[in-house]
Amino acid sequence: MYKVALLLVLEKITKEQQYLRYKCCHINKHRYSDAGFSLVEVLVAVLMIGILAAIAAPGWLAFVNRQRVNKANDAILTAIQQAQREAKKNKRTYSVSFRNDNGIPKVAIYYNTSPPATTNPIWKPLGEDMAFKSGQVLLYSNLDSSTYNKLVSTGNVNYTPSSGTSSLGTITFDYMGALLDASALSQQLGLKIAVATPNSGSYSATNTLKRCVIVETLLGGMRTGKNSNNCN
Repeated sequence: MYKVALLLVLEKITKEQQYLRYKCCHINKHRYSDAGFSLVEVLVAVLMIGILAAIAAPGWLAFVNRQRVNKANDAILTAIQQAQREAKKNKRTYSVSFRNDNGIPKVAIYYNTSPPATTNPIWKPLGEDMAFKSGQVLLYSNLDSSTYNKLVSTGNVNYTPSSGTSSLGTITFDYMGALLDASALSQQLGLKIAVATPNSGSYSATNTLKRCVIVETLLGGMRTGKNSNNCN
């Protein structure tokens, strides 16, 4: 009888040991599965992220530059159209002038034909809401800056200015919204104000991304253009 009781006790102890062994292994299994990433896995993930960022960065920069140039060109068109509207609305001569000021494009819309002094607050940053920083975009033109509605002798846009501060000329409309002195402008059509991103370390424009507004009729008709096909 004692032997039977002893065997029952031993059997119970054995079952309890098996249960504890099973529970211990089960807990350890979960502990290892919840331990997180190994150092090697983390390093591989960081390396892959770095490679993807290096691949994507040039494309992202090109996208940002394209957006800036497009927005700046929209602002140029808006400024010229505003000067034309003011001329027709007020039945007076109105002008719009453009300049770069320390690498920041600026515009002025005003009555008459003579550009205001560079210190005059009428000069505003082009597309004020865009808040362009110096050198992000620059303006260029084929206008003679000494007067209004006149092309330079070559008729070509100058994309290689020597500094980031320059006058880019004036476009003037008469009281009907046509180019002022239109009868003398038969050889002066195709007035262009262009925008581009400058090359690193200089003020000359890149060849890959150019936009422009072209005043192409005596009545003040205008259109936009892009790249060398239209903006040279």
